[in-house]
Formats: sequence, structure tokens, C-alpha cells
Amino acid sequence: MKRLRDILPAEVTKWVGAPDPDIRDIKLDSRQVAPGSLFVAMPGTRVDGHQYIERAIASGAVAVLCQALPDELQDHIAYIQVDDVPQMLGRINQKFFDNPSRKTNLVGVTGTNGKTTIATLLFQLYSKLGYKVGLISTIEIRIGDRREDASHTTPDNITLNQLLKGMVDEGCDYVFMEVSSHALEQQRVAGLYYAGAVFTNLTHDHLDYHGTFQAYLQAKKKLFDALEKSAFALVNIDDKHGMIMVQNTQAKVQTYSLQRPADFKGKIIQNAIEGLQMQVNRQMIYTRLTGRYNASNLLAVYGVAILLGQADEEVLTAISALKPANGRFDVLLDPKQGKTGVIDYAHTPDALEKVLQAVREVRQPGGKIITVVGCGGNRDKTKRPVMARISALLSDLVVLTSDNPRDEDPDAIIQDMWNGLNEEEQGGIYRITDRHEAIRIAWQLAKPGDIVLVAGKGHETYQEIKGKRYPFDDKAEIIALISQA
Repeated sequence: MKRLRDILPAEVTKWVGAPDPDIRDIKLDSRQVAPGSLFVAMPGTRVDGHQYIERAIASGAVAVLCQALPDELQDHIAYIQVDDVPQMLGRINQKFFDNPSRKTNLVGVTGTNGKTTIATLLFQLYSKLGYKVGLISTIEIRIGDRREDASHTTPDNITLNQLLKGMVDEGCDYVFMEVSSHALEQQRVAGLYYAGAVFTNLTHDHLDYHGTFQAYLQAKKKLFDALEKSAFALVNIDDKHGMIMVQNTQAKVQTYSLQRPADFKGKIIQNAIEGLQMQVNRQMIYTRLTGRYNASNLLAVYGVAILLGQADEEVLTAISALKPANGRFDVLLDPKQGKTGVIDYAHTPDALEKVLQAVREVRQPGGKIITVVGCGGNRDKTKRPVMARISALLSDLVVLTSDNPRDEDPDAIIQDMWNGLNEEEQGGIYRITDRHEAIRIAWQLAKPGDIVLVAGKGHETYQEIKGKRYPFDDKAEIIALISQA
């Protein structure tokens, strides 16, 4: 419990009503308000928290953070009026939760692709180096050995600070966190202090939310604009947007690259389905990860570790034992039939292109690539024909199927993908709406030496259809097919 005055920044002056109540909790949802809560009236396009101020007070709220005061004020309630509720909430949470982001080494990872892999590999690496580590990712939340499911790539600001405080209380020396463009735009990460941040790449995604690519870029850039002088900013300069990200940062800028001179330079020596042999700053390492894009991810992991003060030799040794993140180029071998399955989360044009290129680099001579792919409903429609075209160009056979159709008709989504193909490309395409059947047919079509790529869902163990989630696991589907051989 804390006094309201103790958690408000000094410049807050628009305060009416009760003088200085005790605050037991902070809530965004009026349905979760308990006696002693500070209710945050978060503005929104679909739901505006200001509509629920009276309900929150009736449930026991003693203070309200808002941008517009209600028409009728109650004397026993403290009303704090500010110009920017999300930004102010971030600052209040830092005080209420005792500045957890400053009591651990928090590293944020942003970009279109690679966030989950880099954050997960850093969690693995630092665990192997003997530290207690926290992870906040699309797949999971980890506090040392304890695992929790993740509902968002980046949680809301209150949940985030609660998580960070819990990690600090349990002795986590380092926390690695994915930072999504939505979270940056909605200020879910406002007020946090980072030891450093990583930029992976920027490609076509989330334009349904951001509207334009430039707006998407500016959302990502906010992470680096907010870094303090004591932090580092590690950027991939193989991506043309890398240096744009750090144009206005105060942080120490460092670079990584497979293609040009950089602070952390990599070179692929051999790329096989079993893993990579590569040079990192002229030192040789062997890893269990596959593909050029994973070589880039490993450079980012190495760079972060060195910038956080780890010993070079220890880091390189530990990197050789790292495993891919769940659902990221997850290889399943069928020794009886000589087929290979690859499960990957690739759900953007760039990610799909990169994983298909990686598959092409490691397939056996004469081996074919059969790709099973769909696109999510209620998401950016413009990428659907692009992903179909990439699949057709880089695969020998393609099965278009359902992904997470959500509220859309899955056949209509498949039609949107089909429309991106010319008549010649359509000749090598199957359209099978049922994802289970699509994977089964693709596996049946595969011959010894072929690779079946199942793209789009990766670690997900469900399909979202008309507001409900039904159990479905791409990896389990392939394992079942292998066991039937």
C-alpha cells in the first residue's frame, strides 16, 4: 500500500477531491477494481475507460487517473487529470512497483521477425552462464525454471511492471523481452528503463493496425528514442532501416551484420539441416540452428552478451549448445521414409521468404519443397497474395489452407491468396481448407529427400475460429504422421 502523493510525479497539479488516499492496487478494468484501487481511465478507440469511472468507484476505487473529469465529482474520490494517461501510468507504475526495470538488466528486442528467437536464445544463454533469468515473449513468460503462458507479445503496463517486480523479487539478474509495435504505440512499455535494445529488421506487417509502413517504422523507433545514455542500441545494418532506428537515440549505438563491416560481424561457413558453422568476429562456432536468418539472430545474441559484459569465450561456447525457439525452424525427421518436416511461425512475407530460402539451402539434391501455408483472418489482407506468390516461387508444391481465420471465412482468405498467383503458378497449388487434411496430403505427397514446411502457426496449439480456440498443433500433426509410417 502507498500514499497517492508518493506515486505521483511532482509536476502533477490537476488533482481534485480527496486529499491523499492509500492506494492498494492499480486497475485498468473496472470489473477488477477492489477497495483501495486507483482506477485508470484508459482512452481507446473501441473502449474508453472514462465510461466506467462510476462503476469503478462503486466497486471501491479511491482515486481515478483520467484525461477528462466526470461531470459529477465525489468528494471522497481523488481525481488526477493529465494530458496523457498511458504515459503517466507508466511513470506511476514505476513508483508503485519500486522501479523494477532499474533493478535488473532489462533488454528489449523489437523488429518484424526474429524477436522471439533472439529473446529466447538470450534466456537460454544466460541460464547456461549460471544466471537466474526472466523472459517475456510471444510464446511464454519465464521466471527462472518457472513457466507461464503469454497472452500478448508485450503485456499491458501494469501487468508488465508486476511481472518485472516478481522477477526482481525472485532474483533475476537479467530479463529479455519482446517489444511489439502495438505495445510501443499504445505506450504499454512507457516508463521502463532498458540496459539495452535490439533491432532485428522491418518488413511488411501490422499495416491493418498502423495504416502505413512509415507509421509502423515510427512505432518501432520509439523504443530507441526512449533509451537513456547508459544503455546500448544494437541494430542489424543488413536491414536498410537499421540506422534510421537510432537517428535520435541517446544510447551507445552498436551494429551487427552478415554482409558488411560491423561491430559484430558474422560469416556463414556451412549451412545444413543439422545446423550452422559460422564465424563470429573471426571466431568459429557450431550451432544447432539453421538458415541465414538464424545466423543473423545469433549475431544479435552474441552482441547483447558482449555489451552486457560477458566473457567472449564463455559466450561462444554456450551459443553452440543453444536450441531453436519452439515453433521456429523446428525440424522433425522421418528416418523410415526419409522425409523431413519443418514447423515455423513464419506469418509475414519476409519471414516466409527467409524460412523458404533456408529450406532451399539445406535440402538434398533432387529433394522437393512442399509448403503448407495460410493467412490469419482479421489481419492485414494485403500480405495474403504476396505470401502465396512467395510460396509458389520458392516451393515445388504448395498447399493453401486455413490458419487462424478468426471472424473471416477461411475460403475467402484462401481466395485472397490465390488471387496473387498467375495461371502458371496456380498449376502447382492445392487448396485444402481443413488444416489437418492439408498437412496430411502434403506429407503424403512427399517422397524420400523431400521437405514439408508447415508455416504460419509455429508454437501455437490452437486454431481461432469465430471467437473460439480449438486444439490444433502443427508439430503434433507431423509427429503423428511420422509415427504412422
